[in-house]
Amino acid sequence: MAVCVHFRQMKYKVTVAVGTSKYSGTRNCVYVTLVGKKGKSERTILDNFGLDLCRGATDEYIVCSDASLGQLLLVSLEKQSHWVEDSFFCRYVTVKTPDGSGVFAFPCYRWLTGDVVLELREGTAKKLSDDSLPLLLAHRARELQERQKIYRWKSFAPDMPKCIDVETEKDLPADVRFDDEKRSDFKSSLYIALGELALKELSIKFGESWDDLDDFKRTYWKIRSPVSEYAMNHWTEDWFFGYQFLNGPNPRFIRRCSEVPANFPVTADMVQSTLGEHTSLDQEIKAGNIYQVDYAILDGIPPNVIEGVKQYLAAPLCLLYDHPERGFIPLAIQLGQTSGVDTPIFLPSDPPLAWLLAKIWVRHAEFQVFQVLSHLLRTHLLIEVFCIATHRQVPAVHPIYKLLSPHLRYTLEINARGRIQLMSSDGVMAKVASTGGEGLMILAQREYKFLTYRSLQPKLDFHDRGVTKLKGYHYMEDSMMMWDAIHRFVSGVVSLYYASDAEVLHDSELQAWVQDITQEGYEHIPKFGLSSELTSREELITLLSVVIFTASAQHAATNNGQFDWCAWVPNTPCTMRCPPPIDKDAVTMEMIMNSLPDMSQTCFEMAFAWHLSRPQPDAIPIGQYVEEHFTEPQAQELIKSFQQELHDIEKKIMKKNEGLELQYLYLCPSRIENSITI
Repeated sequence: MAVCVHFRQMKYKVTVAVGTSKYSGTRNCVYVTLVGKKGKSERTILDNFGLDLCRGATDEYIVCSDASLGQLLLVSLEKQSHWVEDSFFCRYVTVKTPDGSGVFAFPCYRWLTGDVVLELREGTAKKLSDDSLPLLLAHRARELQERQKIYRWKSFAPDMPKCIDVETEKDLPADVRFDDEKRSDFKSSLYIALGELALKELSIKFGESWDDLDDFKRTYWKIRSPVSEYAMNHWTEDWFFGYQFLNGPNPRFIRRCSEVPANFPVTADMVQSTLGEHTSLDQEIKAGNIYQVDYAILDGIPPNVIEGVKQYLAAPLCLLYDHPERGFIPLAIQLGQTSGVDTPIFLPSDPPLAWLLAKIWVRHAEFQVFQVLSHLLRTHLLIEVFCIATHRQVPAVHPIYKLLSPHLRYTLEINARGRIQLMSSDGVMAKVASTGGEGLMILAQREYKFLTYRSLQPKLDFHDRGVTKLKGYHYMEDSMMMWDAIHRFVSGVVSLYYASDAEVLHDSELQAWVQDITQEGYEHIPKFGLSSELTSREELITLLSVVIFTASAQHAATNNGQFDWCAWVPNTPCTMRCPPPIDKDAVTMEMIMNSLPDMSQTCFEMAFAWHLSRPQPDAIPIGQYVEEHFTEPQAQELIKSFQQELHDIEKKIMKKNEGLELQYLYLCPSRIENSITI
């Protein structure tokens, strides 16, 4: 421990907390200097003549000063690598004043790599208007200048959200990269799944069809889930087909039907037997009980070619009925956007195999839409824009940075990996999905052009789609509870730091942040509807709530059930290898088997679905803030209240699911991660 050589020197007790992940500690020399309103302390090496700064350690040191430093402003950490570089992750620094009047926290949660000096602000959240000292104003400006050099915008493709300017995840700053444990787990998990299937000699059989539907069971291995097995046993049933539009991996595509679409000429006689004798199609439409899913966005998308073999796509329309007794059931299906002889309308009264194949084609369209649009575009790529803008425009001491930082964890790395491993010309989608390759990008670009900020707000989205009266719509019920809890928490934080609308309007860092989002990240999206200027606290609260909800609850709703709904591949096939049927009477089981994914594609779909949706070993549930960026008691009380509300939501959801044969648990707060990490 450092010793003050003069008895009159002021002694500050400094505590340094080291990260807990692998390689967080260091054997390099680290020095600390305290900066106060009245001057600086001695530059002191962090050395207690033993093992210092080890992984997970919390070490104490004495830092001396000839006189009182006054109000503590900064802690300066300096690392020198000397001969061998050994990076160091600092969680936080605390400083106890000589008179014992207080302990001041300096959050860090940063890597020190190379010969570097890192200056930390005292933990009290400060807007730009809260700082007046030239030293602190200069620190804010310098921090943002450095970050803007590191976090640069890049256009990955035309008519898409911009992304981080790196070639691979290895080019990312250490502060936003996976911990070593997560990196190792991420690499190994997919290989484990594929390895298990390889032992069955299935994953190498490209182009080889299964003999019958029961053969798909051969891909099941030691990893199972209750929902996936339920899907395997009930996937042919009409009520289960309809249920998945409400509570499957794409629960935001269904909308109320105010009239039968002109290009989908379903007549009352066609569906009368399904509706029952005491009602009619017109009556049920007027009563608000008829719904539709329309995959027009898939029309004309070029289908993938896998190892020289053409795959097939369709753009179906499906009419559904909220039956008072039988559940949410399909009434009619058309496998194209233009009605005609070659696009017949399939009905439940048709030959069973024809009706089954029509439903399979709809589920195949679901796979493309939920993977590329609902999951990839509307969560991963949208949130990446907020990640970049936050790093570029908001200093670490700002309350909005402190609020958002836990909800942006790991997203830049998972997206950088996704562009190579999922979206590229030799990525997973190109190998197994009918929208892989060129089609994937065209599909995402189509959605992006018409994406709206309004649709990201669940309350407005449910209203606009006309689905608020649907029974058994667990996704809607649970996501509204999550939205309300997040909105109340964000409202409390914003009200704590912004006393008026004028303070929002005049926060230049905040305005630069939203301008970076709208003018850089989301450029070329004229219908998005987010203003480049925030003029009120309510506008800020809504935007921050959208970010947190999308990064947590919405991602969980689309991602976490992938294995459940896709493991039984006939239920949600990644590709189709034959064109849609045009003759109902000609559909045979051989046609179905030749249409469904082959053995190799089946294995890849199942393995990748497990890889993406399995619980992450280092997951941080929503509301659990492992990194304590907020140090003020008032902010910490808001966090505790948020955590209690999430606990109450968990109990409500679990209570609601008691006794249900098919449970919906994706939006249990304990199963929702704070951020998009997979």
